[in-house]
Amino acid sequence: MTSSVGARHSLFAEYTLLPDGWRRDVLLQWDERGTLVDVTADTSAPAGVARAAGPLVPGMPNLHSHAFQRAMAGLTEYRANATDNFWSWRDLMYRFAARISPEGMAAISEWLYVEMLKAGYTSVCEFHYVHHSPDGSRYANPAELATRVVDSAQRSGIGMTMLPVLYQYSGFGSQPPRDDQRRFINTPESLLDLLASLRAAHPEHPALRYGIAPHSLRAVSADSLRALIEGLDTVSADAPIHIHIAEQTAEVDTCIDVEGARPVQWLLDRFDVDSRWCLVHATHVDAQEMIALARSGAVVGLCLTTEANLGDGIFPAHDYLAAGGRFGIGSDSHIGVDWRSELRLLEYGQRLSRRQRNVLASEHSIHSTGPEDSRLFSHSAHVADRLFGAALEGGTNATGRAVGMLEPGRRADWLVLDAEHPAIAEHTPESWLSGIVFGEHGETPIRDVYAGGDKVVDNRCHRDEEQAYARYRIALAELLR
Repeated sequence: MTSSVGARHSLFAEYTLLPDGWRRDVLLQWDERGTLVDVTADTSAPAGVARAAGPLVPGMPNLHSHAFQRAMAGLTEYRANATDNFWSWRDLMYRFAARISPEGMAAISEWLYVEMLKAGYTSVCEFHYVHHSPDGSRYANPAELATRVVDSAQRSGIGMTMLPVLYQYSGFGSQPPRDDQRRFINTPESLLDLLASLRAAHPEHPALRYGIAPHSLRAVSADSLRALIEGLDTVSADAPIHIHIAEQTAEVDTCIDVEGARPVQWLLDRFDVDSRWCLVHATHVDAQEMIALARSGAVVGLCLTTEANLGDGIFPAHDYLAAGGRFGIGSDSHIGVDWRSELRLLEYGQRLSRRQRNVLASEHSIHSTGPEDSRLFSHSAHVADRLFGAALEGGTNATGRAVGMLEPGRRADWLVLDAEHPAIAEHTPESWLSGIVFGEHGETPIRDVYAGGDKVVDNRCHRDEEQAYARYRIALAELLR
């Protein structure tokens, strides 16, 4: 055993999903900072080292979250007008956002992150755009609400990439912001100042990374987006950049009318979109955009439960993956908080639109010796395996953090599955992921969760679950009264 690592920072598992597939008798060791220093397969368990209660798989990154919207779940499921759609939902969301206090933001975020950890998300990218007081004035600390969210993540134990959002305009052509957007509005300069305040109060470390999020092309201009990126690059030239794009057909149509191009093509033509970028949704891309986006190395952030809830449309995942495109998954508005549901719905949307089964399984053999073999399950005929590996890779890239795989140098984030759960009991390892993604049988098959080597969920219970839920209930009562 590595001399600097003791039994307290070690775990032995009978089965573990490593970058080269399922392996037997694996010893994992990590340091005081929660980083894996050694992963050894086909070994014996040293004396005094704990044994995992079931098979281990890497923790899933959640690449898109608006934490405050968790408290809205179920409150907009009625027809408000004859053409209820994303835009009418957005009006309701704005009214909800106007009421949130700093204390409420903290309580809602913490409970959400507890739920994420229990569901097997061990990292989150928080696309945070409620910055100011209800009347639009700045808090004494311009990062007041973002700080509350970062603190909530640290209390829960989840790893975070905090993405303060630039929201400047109400529509294409630099239209003035609406009154109900007053809590969101910043200039590039004021947003960078907010980010600097965050960095000063909470410096980056293995569980915390910063980036930026221009909200959407309708909410920024080319000049303000360029100024924001240039300002970010002076501090961190590889920091993540996330943006909503092409989620709605009305957005695409207006972009064409005002800017003379479709949103994704407009962005690719004017900015150096590469692997540091995450394009959230990108639902409505044409064939040319799809191929160019796949070639860029950027990650598409798919949020299937939210996209279905809002009636957004279906992303052309089959053709995008065939072109070598990368994706990750997020829970966005938190209608559901379960990566298994996101992957299941991704596949089912393709089945419904193409009237086929196992659409997103690889058409290549898992035994291929091509250059893509370094990507976990990239050539698997099992659709759950391929999607799990792809979502890990894309989600990891979107976080800008060393997560997503169980290998030295990565974060010690993993899930312990319940081998007795009806979804996988008596299965062989080759069908375990298929069972947990496509088999819905009662309680979650995720038994324990480790984040940074810390056991934050034990036998399906988070270490601070009761207190976090009590605080959430108080915040919710305040909002809904």
